[in-house]
Amino acid sequence: MPLGARTTEAPAVHAAYEPVSFDELPGWAEDDHLAAFAAFVRSAEPIRRAASLASGNTATASGALIERAAHAAAVSGQITDSAAAKSFFERSFVPHRVAHNGADGLVTGYYEPLLAGSRSVCAAYPIPIYRRPPDLVNLVREEERGALAGGLTHARKTAHGTEPYATRADIEDGGALAGQGLEFIWMADPVDTFFMHIQGSGRIRFPDGTTARITYDGKNGHPYTSVGRVLIDAGHVSAADMTLASLKAWLAADAARGRKVMQENRSFVFFRELANEADGPLGSLEIPLSDGRSLAVDTGFHALGTPVYVSAPELTPWHGRSFARLMIAQDVGSAIRGPERGDIYFGSGDEAGRLAGGTKHPARFFVLLPRMP
Repeated sequence: MPLGARTTEAPAVHAAYEPVSFDELPGWAEDDHLAAFAAFVRSAEPIRRAASLASGNTATASGALIERAAHAAAVSGQITDSAAAKSFFERSFVPHRVAHNGADGLVTGYYEPLLAGSRSVCAAYPIPIYRRPPDLVNLVREEERGALAGGLTHARKTAHGTEPYATRADIEDGGALAGQGLEFIWMADPVDTFFMHIQGSGRIRFPDGTTARITYDGKNGHPYTSVGRVLIDAGHVSAADMTLASLKAWLAADAARGRKVMQENRSFVFFRELANEADGPLGSLEIPLSDGRSLAVDTGFHALGTPVYVSAPELTPWHGRSFARLMIAQDVGSAIRGPERGDIYFGSGDEAGRLAGGTKHPARFFVLLPRMP
């Protein structure tokens, strides 16, 4: 059993949604509603398409939410300032406080790293990035993989059914994918590559100066294990000192030791290259992500496309101002579990990585549900 894994099943979490007024949302009047509106419009077609393919589940947007998003897209040319966008949300939605018996609200951050890579293997670039294997099958819908991440989400298809796919150690040390021609990019640094797996996307800069975006295209299906939690539980790093920077430094300080700890996370991600860099980065359902407006959520509680107002007074990423803004649920993550648990997308590059790595703060969620006629 990996260090830090749960040995008992967690109690069921139940949530209720209590209507409140927009005046009760801290900082609502000061937010940039036009930025939130633009992000909301980007969800319109993906959530409509997903709903047309689904048979009905918690992750699927309701007909009312799909209608509000479609209407937003239709009138987007007429909504050109924050006041008009604010009016749209207030006419179309009712905010609800999230009441639940789960863990206290918490937001973390993620980003798209910019990393050096090569299209061919060499001594400077020895670490392969793999395409999705042809025998990998989904056991759950992709938009539900965060909510259902406690069990296998993907598996290997065989002549006799399915079986668990190779683990990270099986792939990295056991050659489980060797000889299939799945490698398409090679990376320089094992720790950076590991964290790109966790982020789920990356922008690669090649030696000739060209770049490409790669994005999540499935995983081996094993549950995610936080290696930061592994180090804390083992007493190697205190919880107070655990940051993205300190974790990377510990893993890089001893390559063999770091590799062993990273393999405690049995989960392994496969990627594909975007034909058009401008199309990414992408969240779940291939929704284009918006810096500081896209939120990864637990789709066991919130449908993708839902506007969620996040208040995190202790989080001050920009000019010391407390984080209070309207986000749009546009992504999922294996570690994002619970009705008030979210991951803020901060954008691409080193500065976004710095902001994301320093984000782990208490938060309150107010979910905007479609106003009924």
